[in-house]
Amino acid sequence: MGLFDALRNELIDIIEWTDDSRDTIVWRFPRHDNEIKMGAQLIVRESQVAVFVNEGRIADVFAPGTYTLETRNIPILTTLKGWKYGFDSPFKAEVYFVNTRQFTDFKWGTKSPIMLRDPEFGAVRLRAFGGFAARVVDPPLFLSELVGTDPQFRTEEIENYLRQMIVSRLGSALATAARDIPVLDLAGHQHDLGVRLASALSADMASVGLQIPQFNIENISLPPEVEKALDKRTQMGVLGDMDKYTKFQTANAIGEAASTPGSGMGEAMGMGMGLAAAQQMAQNMNPQQPHPHQQAPHPQAHQQPQQAGPPPMPPQVQWFVGINGQQSGPFDQSHLAQQVASGHLTRTSLVWRNGMAQWTQADQVPELAALFSATPPPMPPA
Repeated sequence: MGLFDALRNELIDIIEWTDDSRDTIVWRFPRHDNEIKMGAQLIVRESQVAVFVNEGRIADVFAPGTYTLETRNIPILTTLKGWKYGFDSPFKAEVYFVNTRQFTDFKWGTKSPIMLRDPEFGAVRLRAFGGFAARVVDPPLFLSELVGTDPQFRTEEIENYLRQMIVSRLGSALATAARDIPVLDLAGHQHDLGVRLASALSADMASVGLQIPQFNIENISLPPEVEKALDKRTQMGVLGDMDKYTKFQTANAIGEAASTPGSGMGEAMGMGMGLAAAQQMAQNMNPQQPHPHQQAPHPQAHQQPQQAGPPPMPPQVQWFVGINGQQSGPFDQSHLAQQVASGHLTRTSLVWRNGMAQWTQADQVPELAALFSATPPPMPPA
C-alpha cells in the first residue's frame, strides 16, 4: 500500500446512520480520529437530524437529505475553522445523529398514592398508571442539556427523569380536575386529563429540547377498602326496598324447599292449603249460621257496642348506619342519639332505613336533623 492509499484510508467519504435499534435517541458517528474529507457525502434520513460539533461547540445542523460537504454549505463550521477563502482541506468534527421520531414505549406509574379532597367522599387516595411518548424537537438544545458527550444516548437514560417530571405534574393535575369532577367520574375524563398533562409536560420539557406529544392514563384506582365500601353501596342501590327483597327471597326459599323430595315441606304445605280451602268453603256455604248451643239474638235486642282498647303502638323506625365502611344496626331513634353522643354517628355518616332508595348522608335526612341540633359542625379547613 502506497502513501497515497494510506492517506486516503484516513479520510471519511460517507457519513450516515442506519438505526438498528428501537431505543437509541442520539448516536455519534465513529470518526476514530480520522478526518472528514472536504466534499464527503452526508446522508440524513427521515426522522433524523445531523449536528456537527467542533471543539465542543455546536456548529451546523442538517435536516433530512443528502449533502456534499463543502465550505459553502457548512457556513458556521467554515467560520470556526477560518476558511475565509474556501480552502478545501480535510477537517475534524464530531457528527451526532439525533433521532426525532416519537418514542412510544415509556411507562409511568404512581409509587405512592396521591391525596385528593373529593366533595362526596372527603379525603381519598388515588393511584394511576399509563404510558406516554417523547420526541426531540430541538436537537442542539437536547445535546447541550442532556446528552453531552455520550456516544450513544438511549431511552433508558432519560426514562427516570421523565417519570419524575410526570408524577410531580400528575398530583396537581388530578387535584385541579377533582374540583370539578367527582372521583367516581375521573375514569370518564382520562383522555381529557391526558391531553392536559401532555400540554403541561411539553411546556416543562421545552427547556431541554423535548416534547410529550402523547400522554395516556390507563387506570385510576381507589384503595381496596374504599372499593369494597362502594361495592356494598352499589349492592344496596340495586336491591332497593329491603322489605320486598326479603319477602321475595323467603318465597323463593319456600318454593325450593317444597320442590325438594323427602323434605316434608311439600306435604305440610299441601295439608295447610287443603285445610284453609275447606274452612273457606264452609264459611261461604253458611256464613251466618249460629252455633247449635248458641242462642240467636233477638231482632229487637239492643246491640251494645264493644269497648275498644287503645290502638297498638306504632313500630319504631329501624336505622342502619355505615361506620368505618361497615354496616351497623339496626338502631331506633334513642340508640341513634347514643351513637351521636359517642361520636360513631356524625353528620357525614351514611344512613339507611326501609323505604329509602339508597344510603344518604345523615345531615340530609330530615328525621335525623334533631339529633345534630346540639352538635357543633366540623371546623372549616385551615
